[in-house]
Amino acid sequence: MHPNRFDDTGLRRPTSERFDVRRLNPPNRLWGANGVTFGPDGRLYVAQFLAGQISAVDPASADVEVVVELDSPVQAPDDLAFGADGSMYITDLTPGRVWRRSPSGEYSLVSDSLRAPNGITCIGDRLFVNEMAMNGQLLELFPDGGDPVVLTDGLAFGNAMQLGPDGYLYYPHMMDNQVWRIPPDGGTPELFATDVHDPVAVRFDQGGTLTVLSRGIAGIVTRIDLATGDRSVVTSGVAGLDNAAFDAENRMYVSSFASGGVTEMHADGRTREIVPRGLAGPYGITVDLGGTVHAADHYRLARLTGSPTDQPGGATRALMPFVHGVTADDGLLHVTSQFGEVRTEDPAHDTARVRATGLNEPGGLAVAPDGSLVVAESGAGRVVRIDETDTLTVLAEGLTHPVDVAFDDTTCYVSDDRLGAVLRIDAGEAVTVADGLGAPQGLAVLDDELFTIEVEHRRLRAISLITGESHIEAEDLAVGLPPGIARPHPGPVSPPAGPPRQFAGLAVDPDGSLLLSANGEGSVLRLTTRRRDNGTPVKETGN
Repeated sequence: MHPNRFDDTGLRRPTSERFDVRRLNPPNRLWGANGVTFGPDGRLYVAQFLAGQISAVDPASADVEVVVELDSPVQAPDDLAFGADGSMYITDLTPGRVWRRSPSGEYSLVSDSLRAPNGITCIGDRLFVNEMAMNGQLLELFPDGGDPVVLTDGLAFGNAMQLGPDGYLYYPHMMDNQVWRIPPDGGTPELFATDVHDPVAVRFDQGGTLTVLSRGIAGIVTRIDLATGDRSVVTSGVAGLDNAAFDAENRMYVSSFASGGVTEMHADGRTREIVPRGLAGPYGITVDLGGTVHAADHYRLARLTGSPTDQPGGATRALMPFVHGVTADDGLLHVTSQFGEVRTEDPAHDTARVRATGLNEPGGLAVAPDGSLVVAESGAGRVVRIDETDTLTVLAEGLTHPVDVAFDDTTCYVSDDRLGAVLRIDAGEAVTVADGLGAPQGLAVLDDELFTIEVEHRRLRAISLITGESHIEAEDLAVGLPPGIARPHPGPVSPPAGPPRQFAGLAVDPDGSLLLSANGEGSVLRLTTRRRDNGTPVKETGN
């Protein structure tokens, strides 16, 4: 039994007298995977931007050890490198910082004045960093003091870079599909390669061949011979590649920002999972009439069919920046983005329609009985409606932090995790249905009951829509941050990156079961009502 990211024993299980609970997919042992590099001890170190932690992976045994904890000074590690003395240098993307972690585990700040620092590499005892921003800079930093030296600017989103065997420092322009190079001591940057597919990382294998990873859904890898410029391209199927590292035997290990994991990749594109890829969240979840579960997973929209052939984290239907809420409706998928958008996706025709922009932290959404979309706009403290003409109206405002919405035949309900209450919208007013709850988030109506996930207490509560009585129906759920971890609420999301806001989604399957996003461990749970010997459902198990 492998430990997972929520429980280091791997033994935690939800408990419920009313429901049989099973996972649709196994927990994800890594919380996303970004920069990777081999450390002095021979292990592969993996930066996990979404979690704010760094783990060390033994490629032989697949053992995973957290080295930089969730509650360390590092908030959003995106890439890392080791110096000659064994120090770990870390780019902390969203706060704009670069850290040094000494071999003894002490942290010191190298810089706090960069814009989205991302790519990082060490050349001996020298440290270089670039910025994942338009007109970004590539700089040399000095951990022992001294002003940064700008080698060049004008980067169209920098990212993972490395010194080549010819003495040049190679780096990508992610937005221009280009690879550039520059002498580490400064000089005029030189365009080395154009028309490289969505380059997110440049790495050199042990033979000196340049390897460029694509951040796209196909998992394209381009290899370029420095001497001749000859190229070879393979498609791996690893969606959202982020970074790569080569061991002494020239085995290549890749990470995925979209689904995490560590994967060994052969030169012909064949892969072997070391740490299986999985769900980064999931956050919002829904199920279509065919029984396929769709999960909003921050960087992608994933789907789970329940088949034994499913990938551990589901197949990637599409890469979607900061997708957060999702609901299915008559063959369509409606989604929210932390960038402030609401969109309608048509999977059958592979088209999308923007329904609203500029919203402040849109979260959960639902389809109203009249066919309009209703969205919990968390940052604005309101619930809004979007009609078929994409006209937006406010259903209720003045709320504390609405997270999710759900409907019965006529009424809209909303969860407010900071208020600790579930409310109903009645003629523009929010009327309390239940209060004194522990950070209620996901919300769903099943028959005559309203269900919500109390993230603070890690439990599922059912509220009778007839009597108003409520009962705890499941406990020990892997939702929210792991026990004992407290982190501040993420600030506003802005391009090019931002950490996810916690959201444990809830949905009703057409078969009458509940689906719950166990976003603390990276799984989706199916809760099916147990039956008594006489065939009647078990209900009302606790207070």
